[in-house]
This record gives sequence, C-alpha cells and structure tokens, in this order.
Amino acid sequence: MKIAQIAPLYESCPPKLYGGTERVVSYLTEELVAAGHDVTLFASGDSRTSARLYATCDRAIRLEGGWIDGVAYHTIMIHRVAQHVADFDVLHFHTDYLHFASFEPFAQKVVTTLHGRLDSRTSGQILDEFPTMKLVSISNAQREPVERANWVKTIPHGLPPELYRFGHGDGGYLAFVGRISPEKRPDRAVLIARGAGVPLHVAAKIDGVDRAYFEATIAPLFADPLVRFVGEIDDARKNSFYGLALGLVFPIDWPEPFGLVMIEAMATGTPTIAFRNGSVEEIIENGVTGFIVDTIDEAIAAVGKLASLDRRAIRARFLERFSIGRVGDAYVELYGELIARDDASAGAGTSVLV
Repeated sequence: MKIAQIAPLYESCPPKLYGGTERVVSYLTEELVAAGHDVTLFASGDSRTSARLYATCDRAIRLEGGWIDGVAYHTIMIHRVAQHVADFDVLHFHTDYLHFASFEPFAQKVVTTLHGRLDSRTSGQILDEFPTMKLVSISNAQREPVERANWVKTIPHGLPPELYRFGHGDGGYLAFVGRISPEKRPDRAVLIARGAGVPLHVAAKIDGVDRAYFEATIAPLFADPLVRFVGEIDDARKNSFYGLALGLVFPIDWPEPFGLVMIEAMATGTPTIAFRNGSVEEIIENGVTGFIVDTIDEAIAAVGKLASLDRRAIRARFLERFSIGRVGDAYVELYGELIARDDASAGAGTSVLV
C-alpha cells in the first residue's frame, strides 16, 4: 500500500525529548515500512525515518526558538499533502481537525487518529460539521463526550518491544514522567511519596504556559528532600529511569485519552499507580500491571503493595497488548477496509513528490 502519515510539526518524529503524538506516529511509520509498505511521512525536517520524508519546516516548531506561527506551517503542510492526494491509497492524519475542510472531498481515502481530549463544546461542533471524516480513537474513554462522531475503530498506542528493557525496580524510588501541568497533578505525586516515605524522581518538561503554575505551586513542593527533579529525558534515559523505579505514579486529574507513560513503564516491567480517570481502566489491569486508585490515601497504601506484583508478568502483558506490531496490524486492516470501499472516481489528478 502507498500510505501517507501526516504528523504534527511541534516535535520531530520521533521527538528529541518529550512528545506523545509524534512519537507514536514515528513508531507506526517505521512498523509500516518494515512490513513492506510504501510510506511517506509528512513531518518536520529534523525527523528521522526509514520512510520517504516530506518536510515543510526545517525543525520541530518547539525547538525553533522565538515566536513561530505553528498554524502557518501546518497550513502549508496540509496544502502540500492535498496536492499529492492521488499518490496515495490512504492518507492517515494525526493533526487533529486542521485538515478536515481541505480533505472532506477525499474522505473515502482519509482516516484521522485523534490524540487529544474531546470533552470541550467545540470538539462536538467540529466533528458534527464534518461527519464524513473517519475517526480512530486511542481509547474508548476518549470517545465518550462525542459518541455520535464517525468512529471507525479504537486502536490503542503501542511501542517497539526492543525499545525498553526489563528492569528489576531496585532504585528504590517512585517515578513521575510527563509534563508539569495542573491536569497531570505532580503535587499529588509529591503527597504520595511523602505519605509512603519513598523518594520521588520527576522526569518532566515545563511548557511556557505552565511556568507560572510550576513556580507558584510545584517548585516549593520540589524543595522536599524526598523529591529529585531531573527534567526532560530521552528514550535512552527512560530505560533505566523506569526500570529502576519501584513504580510509576500517574496521578492525573483529567480525562487522559491514553497515557503513553503507562505502557512505557509496563514495557520495563514497572507497575503503575494510577488515578481512575480517562483511559486508565483500559490500560492498567488492577492488581496485575499496577493499582487503580481514587484517593491519595489509596495511592499511599498501593505503594506498599508494589513489590507484590510480578514485574516479568507486567512485561509479558505489555508484549501481548501494546506492542507496535499489534498496532501496525490493526491499522493495515483498517487501511484495507478503506481501500476496498474507495470510490475510483475520487482523487485529484496525478503528481510526483520531489
């Protein structure tokens, strides 16, 4: 199959450090290439891929420095993709709804994976406006605010099995990975660590929009001698960071559509203590790959039970449920269904990518 993967431009594929959507687009792209498909990745110019790379900006927007109009770069990219519709059997977008208006005429060969939260009023409005656009959810929980949308499949994220190695959890600390933001609740992570009397290591980025929150609310908590803030880390450092941890704390306070860090930890055999919200109950098997809790006290109690879980069984469940091979197979099956239904009269001329 000739497949276009269209990624956001905020991070490279894969990201240098933090970045969820671009990371999973990269993993999927490499899996499709390995399976023998002809794949073109539309992404930032500093991306690394074995697919054909078509770049509309030199570097990931977040790394450019200064004020960058991200909408402008994305508009250019979407226009370039539209010029090459006829070159592909399937166009797979990961750019939220930015492409909907341009690609509605080609809806029969377009699929969009939505990666973000959908509980705003505008989410329902935009999906109602474009009912022919075929949508993939990354969890069933993600769909709940807009069940009426044109969902065609739920395909959870996956990771390459070789990316993370098994770890024994002998570092003696709890891990928090992700972003410093109100909805991620790093403050809860500190309270859990204090209550359990266990060190907390925090590997997280601080976006500009969250800087004031960090300085006013979180930085004073990080002064606790139990807390070590290590900042953003890349995949190479994540291996040991997760693998040495007693457990990952995922104390979210929002309807997380997926939560990639949970399966990253699972890949190293590390269990997760997660607050019941969003996709958590679809990813964590309570008492097997971690513990699902509703309160700080329950989370503190769960810390004492982490050692009772079989870390090799956790790694095995990752391989069974969240390997990138499973994800690739699910998308190839979906692409085949789209092609089978494709109207041969659709398309817009011929062109050649250069």
